[in-house]
Amino acid sequence: ELALKSLGSEGLFLFSSLDANNDLYLSPEEFKPIAEKLTGVTSISEFEEEETPDPSGETLSIVAKFQPLVMETMTKSKDGFLGISHVALSGLRNWTAPAALTSVMLARQFKAFLPPKNKLDLGDPWWIIPSELNIFTGYLSNNRFYPPPPKGKEIIIHRLLSMFHPRPFVKTRFAPQGSVACIQAISTFYYTIAFRIHAEFQLNEPPDFPFWFSPGQFTGHIILSKDSSHVREFKLFVPNKRSLNVDMEWLYGASENSNMEVDIGYLPQMELESTGPSVPSVIYDENGNVIDSRDPSGEPIQFVFEEITWQQEIPWEEAAQKLEVAMYPFKKVSYLPFTQAFERAKAEKKLVHSILLWGALDDHHCKLLSVSLCMPGSGRTLRETVLESSPILALLNESFISSWSLVKELEELQTNRENEFYSKLADLHLEKYNFPVEMIICLPNGTVIHHINANYFLDITSMKPEDVESSIFSFSTNFDDPSTATYLQFLKEGLQRAKSYLQT
Repeated sequence: ELALKSLGSEGLFLFSSLDANNDLYLSPEEFKPIAEKLTGVTSISEFEEEETPDPSGETLSIVAKFQPLVMETMTKSKDGFLGISHVALSGLRNWTAPAALTSVMLARQFKAFLPPKNKLDLGDPWWIIPSELNIFTGYLSNNRFYPPPPKGKEIIIHRLLSMFHPRPFVKTRFAPQGSVACIQAISTFYYTIAFRIHAEFQLNEPPDFPFWFSPGQFTGHIILSKDSSHVREFKLFVPNKRSLNVDMEWLYGASENSNMEVDIGYLPQMELESTGPSVPSVIYDENGNVIDSRDPSGEPIQFVFEEITWQQEIPWEEAAQKLEVAMYPFKKVSYLPFTQAFERAKAEKKLVHSILLWGALDDHHCKLLSVSLCMPGSGRTLRETVLESSPILALLNESFISSWSLVKELEELQTNRENEFYSKLADLHLEKYNFPVEMIICLPNGTVIHHINANYFLDITSMKPEDVESSIFSFSTNFDDPSTATYLQFLKEGLQRAKSYLQT
């Protein structure tokens, strides 16, 4: 109360955004973002002080490519952003180019991507930055403007993402956090490492309120020597094949409980790529003498690199799927594209288990699932509990073909008259959809035989068993978790209703 009286609500809001440990005292480390903002001088981190360039080390040149968010893809654009102040979106509208078009980094900084000694098999994932969130911890504060100082392996990720924007958060507010990697290929001296990063950016600064920009994921690969002295190739990017790939959230008041606006949109391009292999920063002749890096005509000396012969490798798609399952255990069940799911279901005479939602189920930008689908009082989400539970995974693998779809994608498929069957499938799904998420069970011909809205599902699973009137969604005594029991009953009810089809 004294702090509120001294600072006012907006002043306390800014103070709280800096006070990481909530002790009502700003340490020099917590105050550093403001000091850097006021003085224009950026201090050197402890890590960078230790990383003095090795005269014989190599450097890697990286270029950033960025196309800003297509504003027309935001759902709020349909009403002309009515009710949304220009200030709220200023950070987004002003972000039209990367913070740094190019950067030169030490090859050895990329040692963070090397596998630990117990993860040397192809496709065996490990965490570069482990997640610190789970169903018990909930999520991190929205009321923050400046990222905490990165530590250890976070530093290279932070430095790379800072090429896009000066305020990247390498640990996201919502699970699944972190960065995961696996070996895609092995040679005598090199690895190809596939990786997936969940990170987000804070686009606003005081006095504006926070605006969070969360790409669905960053993915990519790096080819580097086993001693990290040489990087042959590096690429990082936000996938852009789906119609929506970014989540945005912004606050409307000076408190953690202030109203928050949520939207999604499409980002055409956000990528980093090496311009070539890493090269020595200093060149020596055979006698150990330093020589000029340019030939007599003034042209840079051209380096010749040996061809890498891979002894073991897996396809990129397999490596990406391994990383996806590490982030999302519910993906132990294959979720096929919408139309492909119905074709497979027809061939295997199974039902389709379909999830229709506003934002992506297997991308980090689906905060809608983390917010709208929170189990009361626990912060658990649908994908982090029900869809990951062993009995649900077993039944889905045995009796269903699973799929998830964006509403926007099915709306586009619905209007595509080149394939009337696909259009009808989309139409039947959209008839049953209610915001934010609809779980649907249907026959291979698209006939919906059972469906339940996420909000209703969460309402009944938060009730006491004796208060649930419907016998359709009754609780089983075999499971302690009512949400798992109820979803299992939902699936079994679908199988029961389709029994005549499955027996023919």
